[in-house]
Amino acid sequence: MVRNIKQFTSEHACSALKSTIVAAAASVLFVACSSTPQPPTQQITAAESAISHAEQARVADYASPELSEAREKLAAAKDSVAKNEMTRAARYAEQAKLDADLAAAKADAAKAKAVNDELAKGTTAVKEELKRTPGVQ
Repeated sequence: MVRNIKQFTSEHACSALKSTIVAAAASVLFVACSSTPQPPTQQITAAESAISHAEQARVADYASPELSEAREKLAAAKDSVAKNEMTRAARYAEQAKLDADLAAAKADAAKAKAVNDELAKGTTAVKEELKRTPGVQ
């Protein structure tokens, strides 16, 4: 008899736990589905800022395709907001920011390479000059 009571109590507790978990999951899904996502204003602003920064740094001279991609994705993000597709808009805005950052990084790398190449030319010229004229004694 005691064993039957323990078994009943254990089964009842397990059943109650399962019911609680199902109810919690259902309420989370209900809240998630019922609330309208907010526009990704922060992500769009960050993308606009990154594109503006890239334009000011004359990125178009070095990484034009990436900057164009960033502009296109920002436009797609704004279009998605107008269509009330907030998740898609946030994704496009994040991608636009990343593309603008990539364009800026590529431009910085190209500028640094140009400076490095110029320094290497100068160093080579100095070495050649030293070979031609022996040092003053």
